[in-house]
Amino acid sequence: MSNLGDIRRDFDQQGLRRSQLLSNPLKQFESWLDEAIKADITDPTAMTLATADQNGRPTARIVLLKGLDEQGLCFYTHYHSNKARQIAANPQGALVFFWPAMDRQIRFEGAIQKVSRQQSQAYFQSRPLGSQISATASDQSQPVGSRELLEQRAEEIARQAEKAALQLPDFWGGYRLIPDRAEFWVGRPSRLHDRFEYSLQADGNWQIQRLCP
Repeated sequence: MSNLGDIRRDFDQQGLRRSQLLSNPLKQFESWLDEAIKADITDPTAMTLATADQNGRPTARIVLLKGLDEQGLCFYTHYHSNKARQIAANPQGALVFFWPAMDRQIRFEGAIQKVSRQQSQAYFQSRPLGSQISATASDQSQPVGSRELLEQRAEEIARQAEKAALQLPDFWGGYRLIPDRAEFWVGRPSRLHDRFEYSLQADGNWQIQRLCP
C-alpha cells in the first residue's frame, strides 16, 4: 500500500462569502442542492446519517434524502432497524452531504422525529413496486440465513402484490431531522477552507458566523 499521508489533492474553488448566504440554512441547502442536481453530480441526495444509542455508541450509514421542507430533512426506513432503535433511545442525529466534484460539504445536527403516517403512506405509494416489495419483505438489520430465504420472501410479497396493491407496513416509514445547527464548507487552496456555521437562536432566528478551517 502507498503512503496514505501522500494521498492528497488541492482545492481550487472560488470560495464562499457571508454575503452569499441566505438567512435560513434549509433555504441555503435547497439552493446548493439545486446547483448539484443541475451539475449532474453523482448521488446528490446521498447523505451520511449518524445516530447513537443510549450509551453514546455511534453508528453512521448512507441514506437518501427523500424530502426537504421548512421543518427539516426527511428519510425513510424500517422502524425495527438499528437506526430506528437508536433514534427511539436517543432522538438526536447528524447528517452530512459531501459533493467532491463541487468541493462542498454540508452538515446538519438536530432532533429526529417521525413524520406523519399520511406522509409515509404518500411516499410509500410513490415508490416503484420493486422497492415496495423489498421494504415489505426485509426485516432490516436482522440476521437472515441465506440470500435465498430473502428472495423467497420477496417472491411471496410479489405474488400478493399481483392480487392487490401493497399497503404501507406498520413497521416502515419516515423521519425528519429538524436542524438547530448547520455548517456549509467549501474547499479552498492550501487547506484554507471556508466554513460558515448556522446556529438556531431562542427567538427562532439563525446566527451565522465564519469558522476557522
